[in-house]
Parts: sequence; structure tokens; C-alpha cells
Amino acid sequence: MIQDIAPHKFSNAYSNRRPEATDFALCFNDHTVLLHEQNGAIRFPRFNELTGDTNTLLQTATYLFAIDDNRFYWINQPAKEQGDFRLENISVFRKAFPRHSAFAGITAYSLYKWYDNHRFCSHCGEKLVPHDKERMMYCEKCGNSEYPKIMPAVIVAVTNGDKILLSKYANREYTRYALLAGFTEIGESVEETVRREVMEEVGLHVKNLKYYKSQPWAFSDTLLMGFFAEVEGNDRITLDREELAVAEWFPRQDIPASESDISLTSEMIEYFRKN
Repeated sequence: MIQDIAPHKFSNAYSNRRPEATDFALCFNDHTVLLHEQNGAIRFPRFNELTGDTNTLLQTATYLFAIDDNRFYWINQPAKEQGDFRLENISVFRKAFPRHSAFAGITAYSLYKWYDNHRFCSHCGEKLVPHDKERMMYCEKCGNSEYPKIMPAVIVAVTNGDKILLSKYANREYTRYALLAGFTEIGESVEETVRREVMEEVGLHVKNLKYYKSQPWAFSDTLLMGFFAEVEGNDRITLDREELAVAEWFPRQDIPASESDISLTSEMIEYFRKN
């Protein structure tokens, strides 16, 4: 999966240290990121490769995280194409390599969105300021504090003997087969989310829920929790056409090939195919 970057080591421990000229500078414009890409290989600019007032950039950049000995910072200003670096849609991270660079890029994008969406206090409207000891924005007027947003969600592989239920989203850019998925609601356990989402999307009851593993999915600011579940009773699908375009049972030998291995969904489908 995209976060599996060993032997590289990711550290999200917060620091307010200023960047050095050789640290990486992450620059975004809405859904685009500044990088150099060639045949799928990506590279982010370092501060000493950026044009303009480098001293100002070094003084105003926000620390994000480290991978090994490399530190990554966010530049809080619109990205501009320069030199070998071009603005690319963040979807580039789905297939880019090396894997640790793709993970760095999409994780930085998630933090960029959070900082950009939390410039002002949601309680009193005053400008928020960064805390110097932890990753938090707070209001000096009313004391309100904001931490990065992480939304819990489930991925569900519904099985029926030697078959697995695969679906396609309705009205989404992603058009390949996937597993059922949904966000956990207020007052709901993740197990209850599994049962509710399966019933809402395909009209099936499930039993024997088995937790598989989790994945931080920065494309949607989500912590995904994967479950296998067996269909209980009638296996006739009743499709929620607002959520799904199609859902159908696939025998192991007929499961469509996965296009990548970055997602929990792909890994769970492959796990079922081989076991």
C-alpha cells in the first residue's frame, strides 16, 4: 500500500525548526503540486532550487514531516512552474515512484488542505495562529483549537463462499471495480458501520466480520479500516444507484486484475483471490 515505504522511515513528530536550503519544499495550487516527473518518477524541489525570495520562503515555510533524514515543508503561497518543475494533478501520486515520494506528496497535500481550510476561527472568526509545540492551530481571542482532520471509514469485502462482491462508484472519476466503503457516523462503532453500509448500498445482511488491517488514505483525509464479512441469508443485490453504478458477485478466477497496489481495497481483493 502507499504507506508501505520500508526500508524508508516516516516520522510525523512535529517540529517548529526552520528549513535549510537542501530541505524539500512542497508547493500546491488547489489539486495540483509542483514537481518534476519523468516516466512516472517524481522529484520535489528543494529550497535552493526555487526562484524568488528564498530567504522569505525559508522564514515562512511550515514543517510537515520527515522521511529518513529528509525534511519536508509546505510553502504557503501559490505554486508557480519554474525550471524543470511543473504543476501536476495530485492523481500523479497513485502511480508515481519511488513509493516513499508518492506517500510524502499525498500526505503533504492532506496537511496543505487542512492548513488552508483553517486560517480563521470557526467560533469567533479571528485569524488562527500555529502552536509552537504541536501541530495545532489556535485562536488567541477565544482559545478555540483545531487539529488535523482524520475521518474514520470502512472498506468491506463481502464474500459468498468462493465469490466476492465488487462494485463501481456512481458519478466518480474512479471507474474501476472496488469494495464497498463508507464513513463512520456519530455514535456508531466501525462494526455497525460495516453492517449499515452494506445494507444501504447493496441490501445485504452480513455476519462473521473479520478485521483485516487499516490504511491512512490521505486522498480523502481518511483512516480506512478493512473488514471481510460473509453474506447472511439471501444474496440478491439491491443496488443504491445514487452511490453505486454496479455491484456483482465475482468468482475468484474471474476477479478483474488490479491496476496498482497502493490501496487497501486492492490488497484485500488480491488477498481473497489468492486465499
